[in-house]
Amino acid sequence: MGSLIDGFGRRFPYLRLSVIEACNFRCSYCLPNGYQTVPDAKMPLQIDEISRLLRAFAAVGMSKVRITGGEPTLRKDLPDIIAAAAAVPGIGKIAMTSNGCVLKRQSRIWRDAGLTHLNLSVDTLDAAAFHTITGHDRLSDILEGIESLLDDGFDTLKINAVMLRGLNDDQLPAWLEYLRTRPLGIRFIELMQTGTNRAYFERHHYRAEALEQQLLASAWQLQPSVADAGPARVYRHPDYKGSIGVIAPYSKDFCAGCNRLRVTAAGDLRLCLFGNTGIPLRHYLGSDADNGALQSALISQLGLKAIGHRLHEGETGLVPHLASIGG
Repeated sequence: MGSLIDGFGRRFPYLRLSVIEACNFRCSYCLPNGYQTVPDAKMPLQIDEISRLLRAFAAVGMSKVRITGGEPTLRKDLPDIIAAAAAVPGIGKIAMTSNGCVLKRQSRIWRDAGLTHLNLSVDTLDAAAFHTITGHDRLSDILEGIESLLDDGFDTLKINAVMLRGLNDDQLPAWLEYLRTRPLGIRFIELMQTGTNRAYFERHHYRAEALEQQLLASAWQLQPSVADAGPARVYRHPDYKGSIGVIAPYSKDFCAGCNRLRVTAAGDLRLCLFGNTGIPLRHYLGSDADNGALQSALISQLGLKAIGHRLHEGETGLVPHLASIGG
């Protein structure tokens, strides 16, 4: 059997697996009116289907899986999903992205199940701004949960913050002070246009290059990229324990280093976050006997992957909002 390499020579060791579309936050850049149930929505993949999917991906070269949503902690069987991933030979990193709303109560359970990496969405350290952006007043609980993880020595923790002009673009000094003594990474993510947020995007888009110029002017240094890392350009400073990553989807050659594929909660393969095609995989997941056919399908679909997205042209593909595929 072959491996996950596309027509441009890019390898794909990294899978982002959405396990649920629903989310309990109302982030202004994603679900400002909260999650709305879709009529006739398909059931999310179940444990046995997820296990078969991951075994097939691992057999053709996937070594890192990130569990996403929506908000994955809304799945009552989340520990079982993590454990299913941990049981697959070849998967060395099991990550998750969460809003952290149950972090204090559940983080030990996730780690015991096999979680190795955790990203938490925290767009600001200011409580009022956090409420404005997310619709919730849970910042203090999330920050307390982060402190608890750090005290326990969990050193593969990152924070995601979407950069929003007029809402949190004044937060860099606060984040720098936060990173001075905490050995974690923050990922500043450039706001991306989706199918439903065009007016919001035009009002709040903040260019990643502007942030990177501030970092360079303050003696932060760009680090070499790591083989199976995400798309962030990572910066470090000798006076700070933490690191800063910048995810800049509108930058030149952003897609050249693409190394991840996505599967929706209902089992559709997405070759690109902003692609126009979803490839159904669920019909391969009912039986172990279909594992070989699924591996062949994954390899053949890589031949259809485009060189890059077309966000610069305003084409946002199938993504109505980022909760639908986990970003």
